[in-house]
Amino acid sequence: MSKIKIAFIGIGHDHAKPNILSFKNHTDLYDVIGYCIPEDDEPQPYLSPDDKLFEDMKKLTLEEVLNDSSIEAVVIEAVDKKLTKLALMAAKAGKHIFMDKPGSGSLEEFSELIFEVKRQGTVLETGYMYRYNPFVAELKEQIKKGELGDIIAVEAQMNCIHPVEKRNWLADYKGGMMHFLGCHLVDLIFSIQGAPEKVTAYNRSSGIGGVSADDIGFAVFEYKNGVSFAKTSAVEYGGFDRRNLTVVGTKKTVELCPFEQYEEGKMFTEKTEYSVWDWTNRGEKSKIYLDRYDTMTGYLYKYIKGEENPFTPDYELELYGLVLAACGK
Repeated sequence: MSKIKIAFIGIGHDHAKPNILSFKNHTDLYDVIGYCIPEDDEPQPYLSPDDKLFEDMKKLTLEEVLNDSSIEAVVIEAVDKKLTKLALMAAKAGKHIFMDKPGSGSLEEFSELIFEVKRQGTVLETGYMYRYNPFVAELKEQIKKGELGDIIAVEAQMNCIHPVEKRNWLADYKGGMMHFLGCHLVDLIFSIQGAPEKVTAYNRSSGIGGVSADDIGFAVFEYKNGVSFAKTSAVEYGGFDRRNLTVVGTKKTVELCPFEQYEEGKMFTEKTEYSVWDWTNRGEKSKIYLDRYDTMTGYLYKYIKGEENPFTPDYELELYGLVLAACGK
Protein backbone atom coordinates (compact mmCIF):
# COMPACT_ATOMS: atom_id res chain seq x y z
CA MET A 1 0.00 0.00 0.00
CA SER A 2 1.04 3.60 -0.58
CA LYS A 3 2.73 5.80 1.99
CA ILE A 4 0.74 8.39 3.92
CA LYS A 5 1.92 12.00 3.72
CA ILE A 6 2.09 13.34 7.25
CA ALA A 7 3.19 16.46 9.15
CA PHE A 8 3.76 17.32 12.79
CA ILE A 9 2.05 20.13 14.69
CA GLY A 10 3.69 21.28 17.92
CA ILE A 11 6.55 19.98 20.05
CA GLY A 12 5.41 20.90 23.58
CA HIS A 13 4.03 17.53 24.71
CA ASP A 14 6.11 15.21 26.90
CA HIS A 15 5.83 12.45 24.30
CA ALA A 16 6.63 14.66 21.30
CA LYS A 17 10.20 13.48 20.74
CA PRO A 18 9.67 9.69 20.86
CA ASN A 19 6.45 9.91 18.87
CA ILE A 20 7.96 12.06 16.13
CA LEU A 21 10.96 9.74 16.02
CA SER A 22 8.68 6.71 15.72
CA PHE A 23 6.78 8.19 12.77
CA LYS A 24 10.03 9.20 11.09
CA ASN A 25 11.44 5.70 11.51
CA HIS A 26 8.47 4.14 9.72
CA THR A 27 9.69 5.11 6.27
CA ASP A 28 7.74 2.19 4.83
CA LEU A 29 4.46 3.69 6.01
CA TYR A 30 4.87 7.47 6.10
CA ASP A 31 6.25 10.25 3.95
CA VAL A 32 7.11 13.02 6.42
CA ILE A 33 6.40 16.37 4.78
CA GLY A 34 7.55 18.59 7.64
CA TYR A 35 6.64 20.15 10.94
CA CYS A 36 5.32 23.38 12.39
CA ILE A 37 5.51 25.00 15.82
CA PRO A 38 2.39 27.11 16.46
CA GLU A 39 3.09 30.48 18.05
CA ASP A 40 1.22 29.59 21.23
CA ASP A 41 2.92 26.22 21.72
CA GLU A 42 5.09 26.16 24.83
CA PRO A 43 8.65 24.78 24.84
CA GLN A 44 9.55 21.91 27.13
CA PRO A 45 12.95 20.67 28.32
CA TYR A 46 12.82 17.39 26.39
CA LEU A 47 12.72 18.93 22.92
CA SER A 48 13.64 22.26 21.35
CA PRO A 49 13.38 23.63 17.79
CA ASP A 50 17.16 23.22 17.54
CA ASP A 51 17.04 19.46 18.12
CA LYS A 52 18.77 17.32 15.48
CA LEU A 53 15.43 15.53 15.07
CA PHE A 54 14.32 18.40 12.81
CA GLU A 55 17.49 18.78 10.71
CA ASP A 56 16.13 16.81 7.75
CA MET A 57 12.57 18.13 8.04
CA LYS A 58 10.97 21.09 6.33
CA LYS A 59 9.74 23.81 8.69
CA LEU A 60 6.23 24.92 7.78
CA THR A 61 3.64 27.29 9.16
CA LEU A 62 0.44 25.96 10.70
CA GLU A 63 -1.49 27.42 7.77
CA GLU A 64 0.75 25.63 5.28
CA VAL A 65 0.12 22.30 7.00
CA LEU A 66 -3.63 22.78 7.20
CA ASN A 67 -4.05 24.14 3.66
CA ASP A 68 -1.89 21.54 1.89
CA SER A 69 -4.35 18.98 0.54
CA SER A 70 -1.52 16.51 -0.12
CA ILE A 71 -0.91 16.19 3.64
CA GLU A 72 -3.35 13.46 4.61
CA ALA A 73 -2.59 13.22 8.32
CA VAL A 74 -1.13 15.23 11.16
CA VAL A 75 0.45 14.38 14.51
CA ILE A 76 -0.57 16.84 17.24
CA GLU A 77 2.22 17.04 19.83
CA ALA A 78 1.67 20.51 21.27
CA VAL A 79 1.52 21.21 25.01
CA ASP A 80 -1.52 19.55 26.60
CA LYS A 81 -3.74 22.63 26.88
CA LYS A 82 -3.41 23.29 23.12
CA LEU A 83 -4.06 19.72 21.92
CA THR A 84 -7.81 19.84 21.32
CA LYS A 85 -7.77 23.33 19.79
CA LEU A 86 -5.17 22.30 17.20
CA ALA A 87 -6.77 18.91 16.58
CA LEU A 88 -10.10 20.66 15.89
CA MET A 89 -8.41 22.91 13.35
CA ALA A 90 -6.92 19.85 11.66
CA ALA A 91 -10.27 18.04 11.70
CA LYS A 92 -11.96 20.98 10.01
CA ALA A 93 -9.23 20.83 7.36
CA GLY A 94 -10.15 17.18 6.70
CA LYS A 95 -6.95 15.65 8.10
CA HIS A 96 -6.61 12.28 9.78
CA ILE A 97 -5.31 12.92 13.29
CA PHE A 98 -3.01 11.42 15.85
CA MET A 99 -3.48 13.58 18.94
CA ASP A 100 -1.46 12.97 22.05
CA LYS A 101 -3.37 12.44 25.26
CA PRO A 102 -5.58 13.41 26.95
CA GLY A 103 -7.06 16.68 25.68
CA SER A 104 -7.24 20.30 26.75
CA GLY A 105 -9.56 20.43 29.74
CA SER A 106 -12.86 21.43 28.13
CA LEU A 107 -15.51 18.80 27.44
CA GLU A 108 -17.31 21.23 25.14
CA GLU A 109 -14.23 21.73 22.94
CA PHE A 110 -13.52 17.99 22.91
CA SER A 111 -17.15 17.32 21.95
CA GLU A 112 -16.77 19.71 19.02
CA LEU A 113 -13.66 17.81 17.90
CA ILE A 114 -15.52 14.49 18.01
CA PHE A 115 -18.45 15.97 16.09
CA GLU A 116 -16.12 17.26 13.38
CA VAL A 117 -14.19 13.99 13.07
CA LYS A 118 -17.46 12.08 12.66
CA ARG A 119 -18.75 14.64 10.15
CA GLN A 120 -15.57 14.43 8.08
CA GLY A 121 -15.31 10.63 8.37
CA THR A 122 -11.63 10.94 9.29
CA VAL A 123 -9.52 8.93 11.71
CA LEU A 124 -8.76 10.08 15.25
CA GLU A 125 -6.17 8.14 17.26
CA THR A 126 -5.15 9.37 20.71
CA GLY A 127 -1.81 8.74 22.42
CA TYR A 128 -2.82 6.14 25.00
CA MET A 129 0.11 3.79 24.46
CA TYR A 130 -0.97 1.20 27.02
CA ARG A 131 -3.89 0.24 24.78
CA TYR A 132 -1.41 -1.28 22.37
CA ASN A 133 0.69 -3.21 24.89
CA PRO A 134 0.50 -6.85 23.68
CA PHE A 135 -0.22 -8.11 27.19
CA VAL A 136 -3.12 -5.64 27.52
CA ALA A 137 -4.55 -6.80 24.19
CA GLU A 138 -4.14 -10.42 25.27
CA LEU A 139 -5.77 -9.71 28.63
CA LYS A 140 -8.80 -8.10 27.00
CA GLU A 141 -9.17 -11.13 24.76
CA GLN A 142 -9.06 -13.42 27.82
CA ILE A 143 -11.78 -11.31 29.44
CA LYS A 144 -13.89 -11.45 26.29
CA LYS A 145 -13.64 -15.26 26.26
CA GLY A 146 -14.67 -15.44 29.91
CA GLU A 147 -11.36 -16.83 31.12
CA LEU A 148 -11.26 -14.44 34.09
CA GLY A 149 -14.94 -14.92 34.94
CA ASP A 150 -16.83 -11.88 36.17
CA ILE A 151 -14.57 -8.85 36.72
CA ILE A 152 -14.56 -7.71 40.33
CA ALA A 153 -11.91 -4.98 40.17
CA VAL A 154 -9.36 -3.23 38.01
CA GLU A 155 -6.51 -1.66 39.94
CA ALA A 156 -4.17 0.61 38.01
CA GLN A 157 -1.15 2.63 39.11
CA MET A 158 1.21 4.92 37.21
CA ASN A 159 3.71 6.52 39.55
CA CYS A 160 7.03 8.36 39.26
CA ILE A 161 9.06 11.08 40.93
CA HIS A 162 9.23 14.56 39.41
CA PRO A 163 11.18 17.69 40.36
CA VAL A 164 9.48 20.77 41.77
CA GLU A 165 9.36 22.49 38.37
CA LYS A 166 7.39 19.66 36.78
CA ARG A 167 5.03 19.39 39.72
CA ASN A 168 4.36 23.14 39.62
CA TRP A 169 3.44 22.72 35.93
CA LEU A 170 0.68 20.32 36.99
CA ALA A 171 -1.23 23.31 38.41
CA ASP A 172 -2.19 24.20 34.83
CA TYR A 173 -4.62 21.28 34.87
CA LYS A 174 -7.50 20.44 37.18
CA GLY A 175 -6.56 17.19 38.92
CA GLY A 176 -2.84 17.61 38.17
CA MET A 177 -1.37 14.12 37.98
CA MET A 178 -4.73 12.52 37.26
CA HIS A 179 -4.94 14.63 34.11
CA PHE A 180 -1.30 14.15 33.16
CA LEU A 181 -0.77 10.41 33.73
CA GLY A 182 -3.93 9.12 35.39
CA CYS A 183 -5.76 9.47 32.08
CA HIS A 184 -3.93 6.33 30.88
CA LEU A 185 -5.36 4.41 33.83
CA VAL A 186 -8.89 5.70 33.28
CA ASP A 187 -8.63 4.48 29.68
CA LEU A 188 -7.67 0.99 30.87
CA ILE A 189 -10.44 0.79 33.46
CA PHE A 190 -13.08 2.08 31.03
CA SER A 191 -12.00 -0.17 28.16
CA ILE A 192 -12.12 -3.24 30.42
CA GLN A 193 -15.20 -2.55 32.55
CA GLY A 194 -17.20 0.01 30.64
CA ALA A 195 -18.85 3.04 32.19
CA PRO A 196 -18.90 3.09 36.01
CA GLU A 197 -21.95 3.86 38.10
CA LYS A 198 -20.02 6.56 39.97
CA VAL A 199 -16.60 8.25 39.93
CA THR A 200 -15.13 9.87 43.02
CA ALA A 201 -11.92 11.90 42.85
CA TYR A 202 -9.45 12.12 45.74
CA ASN A 203 -6.68 14.22 44.18
CA ARG A 204 -4.33 15.93 46.60
CA SER A 205 -1.15 18.01 46.87
CA SER A 206 1.72 16.54 48.83
CA GLY A 207 2.99 20.04 49.60
CA ILE A 208 6.54 18.75 49.20
CA GLY A 209 8.91 21.50 48.08
CA GLY A 210 6.17 24.09 48.44
CA VAL A 211 4.18 22.68 45.50
CA SER A 212 0.44 23.32 45.73
CA ALA A 213 -0.59 21.43 42.59
CA ASP A 214 -2.28 18.03 42.83
CA ASP A 215 0.80 15.86 42.50
CA ILE A 216 -1.00 12.82 43.94
CA GLY A 217 -4.02 11.48 42.10
CA PHE A 218 -6.53 8.88 43.20
CA ALA A 219 -9.96 8.08 41.77
CA VAL A 220 -12.50 5.40 42.66
CA PHE A 221 -14.79 3.83 40.05
CA GLU A 222 -17.87 2.08 41.39
CA TYR A 223 -19.43 -0.84 39.51
CA LYS A 224 -22.33 -3.16 40.24
CA ASN A 225 -20.11 -6.00 41.49
CA GLY A 226 -16.98 -4.21 42.68
CA VAL A 227 -14.81 -1.15 43.06
CA SER A 228 -11.85 -0.18 40.86
CA PHE A 229 -9.26 2.53 41.30
CA ALA A 230 -6.63 4.60 39.52
CA LYS A 231 -3.64 5.94 41.47
CA THR A 232 -0.89 8.19 40.18
CA SER A 233 1.86 9.98 42.07
CA ALA A 234 4.67 12.36 41.14
CA VAL A 235 6.44 12.00 44.49
CA GLU A 236 7.06 8.27 44.80
CA TYR A 237 10.52 6.74 44.93
CA GLY A 238 10.38 3.44 43.06
CA GLY A 239 7.14 4.55 41.45
CA PHE A 240 8.19 3.65 37.92
CA ASP A 241 8.93 0.08 38.98
CA ARG A 242 5.51 -0.18 40.64
CA ARG A 243 3.46 0.91 37.66
CA ASN A 244 0.91 -1.85 37.26
CA LEU A 245 -2.42 -3.06 35.99
CA THR A 246 -4.22 -5.75 37.99
CA VAL A 247 -7.51 -7.26 36.84
CA VAL A 248 -9.33 -9.40 39.40
CA GLY A 249 -11.91 -11.88 38.17
CA THR A 250 -13.93 -14.69 39.77
CA LYS A 251 -11.80 -17.28 37.92
CA LYS A 252 -8.39 -15.64 37.60
CA THR A 253 -6.33 -12.58 38.51
CA VAL A 254 -3.89 -11.11 36.00
CA GLU A 255 -1.23 -8.63 37.08
CA LEU A 256 1.04 -6.63 34.79
CA CYS A 257 3.87 -5.46 37.03
CA PRO A 258 6.18 -3.87 36.31
CA PHE A 259 3.97 -2.48 33.58
CA GLU A 260 7.04 -0.97 32.01
CA GLN A 261 10.65 -1.27 33.06
CA TYR A 262 14.03 -1.37 31.34
CA GLU A 263 16.54 -4.17 30.99
CA GLU A 264 19.73 -3.65 28.97
CA GLY A 265 18.14 -0.62 27.33
CA LYS A 266 14.98 -2.45 26.26
CA MET A 267 11.53 -1.87 27.71
CA PHE A 268 9.60 -4.86 28.99
CA THR A 269 6.32 -5.78 30.70
CA GLU A 270 6.04 -8.68 33.12
CA LYS A 271 2.80 -10.61 33.60
CA THR A 272 1.70 -12.89 36.44
CA GLU A 273 -1.46 -14.99 36.19
CA TYR A 274 -3.07 -16.42 39.33
CA SER A 275 -5.66 -19.17 38.86
CA VAL A 276 -4.85 -21.68 41.63
CA TRP A 277 -6.82 -21.69 44.90
CA ASP A 278 -3.73 -21.60 47.10
CA TRP A 279 -2.54 -18.70 49.25
CA THR A 280 1.09 -19.60 48.65
CA ASN A 281 0.79 -19.80 44.86
CA ARG A 282 3.20 -17.40 43.13
CA GLY A 283 1.40 -17.50 39.79
CA GLU A 284 2.65 -18.12 36.27
CA LYS A 285 5.05 -15.46 35.03
CA SER A 286 5.95 -14.31 31.53
CA LYS A 287 7.68 -11.30 29.98
CA ILE A 288 7.60 -9.41 26.69
CA TYR A 289 9.83 -6.69 25.23
CA LEU A 290 8.19 -3.82 23.41
CA ASP A 291 8.43 -0.29 22.09
CA ARG A 292 5.96 2.15 23.64
CA TYR A 293 5.24 4.05 20.46
CA ASP A 294 5.86 1.83 17.44
CA THR A 295 2.57 -0.06 17.68
CA MET A 296 0.53 3.15 17.91
CA THR A 297 2.31 4.47 14.84
CA GLY A 298 1.56 1.30 12.90
CA TYR A 299 -2.09 1.25 13.89
CA LEU A 300 -2.70 4.81 12.69
CA TYR A 301 -1.60 3.67 9.24
CA LYS A 302 -3.96 0.67 9.40
CA TYR A 303 -6.88 2.83 10.52
CA ILE A 304 -6.34 5.36 7.74
CA LYS A 305 -6.12 2.53 5.20
CA GLY A 306 -9.47 1.16 6.30
CA GLU A 307 -9.01 -1.11 9.32
CA GLU A 308 -11.69 -0.46 11.93
CA ASN A 309 -10.54 1.50 14.97
CA PRO A 310 -12.07 -0.13 18.08
CA PHE A 311 -11.57 3.13 19.96
CA THR A 312 -14.32 5.03 18.20
CA PRO A 313 -14.90 8.79 18.39
CA ASP A 314 -17.81 8.14 20.75
CA TYR A 315 -15.54 6.03 22.98
CA GLU A 316 -12.98 8.85 23.05
CA LEU A 317 -15.65 11.36 24.04
CA GLU A 318 -17.01 9.21 26.87
CA LEU A 319 -13.47 8.45 28.03
CA TYR A 320 -12.62 12.13 28.14
CA GLY A 321 -15.67 12.80 30.28
CA LEU A 322 -14.50 10.10 32.71
CA VAL A 323 -10.99 11.58 32.78
CA LEU A 324 -12.43 14.94 33.73
CA ALA A 325 -14.59 13.28 36.41
CA ALA A 326 -11.51 11.55 37.83
CA CYS A 327 -9.82 14.97 37.84
CA GLY A 328 -12.65 16.32 39.99
CA LYS A 329 -14.59 18.17 37.28
